[in-house]
Amino acid sequence: MSEPERDEAIHIEAQDARGAEIVLRKRRNRLIFIAGLAAFVVLTILVRLLG
Repeated sequence: MSEPERDEAIHIEAQDARGAEIVLRKRRNRLIFIAGLAAFVVLTILVRLLG
């Protein structure tokens, strides 16, 4: 499957999107996702320590 053009919307069939599979095709998207997870963990630890 080729990468879609920037102006085209990404279309994923419902059958392919089932099962809680996270589709992160670009490196930038993976880094943002992982950074968000890490920030959530750090925030949770800080709240438990300070709260």
